[in-house]
Amino acid sequence: MLILTDIEGTTSSISFVKDVLFPYARRALPGFVRERGHEPEVRRWLDAVATEHGAVCDDRVIVEILQGMIDEDRKHTALKALQGMIWQDGYRSADFTAHIYPDAARQLRAWHAAGLPLAVYSSGSVPAQKLFFGHTDAGDLTGLFDAWFDTEVGHKREAGSYRAIAESLGRQHPGVAPQDILFLSDVVEELDAARDAGLRTVLVDRLDDYPMPRTGDATHGHARVERFDAIDTTA
Repeated sequence: MLILTDIEGTTSSISFVKDVLFPYARRALPGFVRERGHEPEVRRWLDAVATEHGAVCDDRVIVEILQGMIDEDRKHTALKALQGMIWQDGYRSADFTAHIYPDAARQLRAWHAAGLPLAVYSSGSVPAQKLFFGHTDAGDLTGLFDAWFDTEVGHKREAGSYRAIAESLGRQHPGVAPQDILFLSDVVEELDAARDAGLRTVLVDRLDDYPMPRTGDATHGHARVERFDAIDTTA
């Protein structure tokens, strides 16, 4: 069995991302682009946004576009990459640490100790994921994970993304088939896509993030838990 987990709303609170990380990135974007816009990796993503919006060449306009994406909670690969670089500065300067639910931290460590491979699939960029788990309230958890996936592999509500992830994990862990992968998420539509690709699924329905429990038909037939320590990896 291999565990594939989402982050926001699953291992960690939605409010941390929306109330801490997003506003931090929005505030920091203008200065970040002024100071580091000449760096090749930063320029790559700025130019991608410019091309997408009719070859906009003014960095101030690009910053406004990016800030608008943050306001709209757009899952845009270029934005995620740039946010990751900005958050790296924030983590390193100890402006904040990443929230993680205590039950998630304990269970991830327990699964790792039991020999279960762990992987992450989040809309945040892989560098941002590693920064997140490297600076959590529970310490550095990056060593628990074998693989990391973001939207460069595909969107999270498309079955093809999970097929690609299963193929990659199967190469890394010979013998692991889609049905041997358990995907954890708070988003039912993501779980639907993963199930369509042959993965096992669990809806993590945290009451801190979803005060109205999703039960019955709202689960779309996915197993439902409110905490990581209630997840059955043997079912």
